[in-house]
Amino acid sequence: MKTLQRQVGKLLKWGTLLSTLGFVASTLIQIYARFFMAKAPSWTEEAARLFFIFAIGCASGLAMRGSYYVHFDFLYEKLPSKLKSLIMKAIYILIVVLFVIFTYHSFQFVMDGWIEKSPSLRFPMAVAFIGVTIMGLAISYYAISKLISLFKK
Repeated sequence: MKTLQRQVGKLLKWGTLLSTLGFVASTLIQIYARFFMAKAPSWTEEAARLFFIFAIGCASGLAMRGSYYVHFDFLYEKLPSKLKSLIMKAIYILIVVLFVIFTYHSFQFVMDGWIEKSPSLRFPMAVAFIGVTIMGLAISYYAISKLISLFKK
């Protein structure tokens, strides 16, 4: 299981890095074109949006893995350890339920997106929706992993 987690983490890191670089590159092309070309290409805005969706989709799983989300420690730290454990289990169960539903519906969006084309790049909109599916799968995977480790303790 650890090697699978390592491989998934590595894939998500590369996806985040490449998507972020694509986002920055397409944005820089757009900036350059607005200043130095007669007409800026319209595809750069759509490409930047697509890269941004994939960057967020990949990075959100990594955020779940590293617990880089907002939570309030002030009250939580004053609670007894048994109640803390119960709260964490409940939180991760709710996260899993939410993102399993989220992922299920994202698959439906991907299926519907094959017939719809993007305005300027002309690729199927399912490609953009796959970024949302990646986010749902990644968050669900790491939430389930954390939930399993919480119940083992």
